[in-house]
Amino acid sequence: MKTKTKQFDVIIIGGSYSGLAAAMALGRALKEVLVVDSGKPCNYQTPYSHNFLTQDGEIPAIIAGMGKNEVNVYNTVTFTDDYAVKGVKTEDLFKIETASGEKYAAKKLIFATGIKDIMPDIPGFSESWGISVLHCPYCHGYEVRNEKTGILGNGDYAYELSKMIINWTKDLTIYTNGKSTLTFEQVQKLKSHHIQIVEKEIKKLDHIDGHIQNIVFNDDTVLPLTALYSPRPFIQHCSIPEALGCEVTEDGYLKVNGFQETSIYGIYASGDNTTRMRTVANAVAMGTTAGMAASKKLILEQF
Repeated sequence: MKTKTKQFDVIIIGGSYSGLAAAMALGRALKEVLVVDSGKPCNYQTPYSHNFLTQDGEIPAIIAGMGKNEVNVYNTVTFTDDYAVKGVKTEDLFKIETASGEKYAAKKLIFATGIKDIMPDIPGFSESWGISVLHCPYCHGYEVRNEKTGILGNGDYAYELSKMIINWTKDLTIYTNGKSTLTFEQVQKLKSHHIQIVEKEIKKLDHIDGHIQNIVFNDDTVLPLTALYSPRPFIQHCSIPEALGCEVTEDGYLKVNGFQETSIYGIYASGDNTTRMRTVANAVAMGTTAGMAASKKLILEQF
């Protein structure tokens, strides 16, 4: 039996912080909205969210749960626990197909799908990601201030990051995981700030429930460690925007303007898939902007 296509004004793919904020703005604009969400946000492993006014230190899942409860007040917003796998554009609609075989159509799309971080092949690393293996000092630096801290990186990348991290701790070591590519001048500058450099290859991270205890090297030497900064390369979590023709920046983010519009008319993107500013507060702000911008376009088009 052929699945009937259900139509909405806007389909939001991704129902975490940014998607929820977009849904609220659209619900308040009386638009029929579908939120497609698989239930696993980028920061699902992170125990606490910070730098979000009124929610500083709250558990991310609680913030998302509160947000969903608030959005559910608007009866034009519908949620489905599913995963978008395909998208096509017709003359005046976008059509989305999900993993369960459902088909939906809408005049506008908002992708709040986040990114997928690529983890190195170091046992203990992925288990500690977002807990004691960190990507951002503004999100986590205060909690590990003055602790024994490391940077996993090499060359210019590690050098530039060390300039930032030393603000939160003076007990800082760069782990290059192999031969250092730092220049002589960089090494001298790092030494002047008492930043150590360890070139040994890493075997694993000893941890307890994601909290690093030690860094273990291939020669089986062990050094104590509390936190490790290692911003990761990534891929887009959802390939549909690119398949629909949306431009991507040199850094791999979906290219958007100040109204969160992508290069394809009618498609918006918000949150971590568009920016390196990975905070819940920023995701919410971008989602609100995307929802308001999409609703305004709909309103004016229907006049």
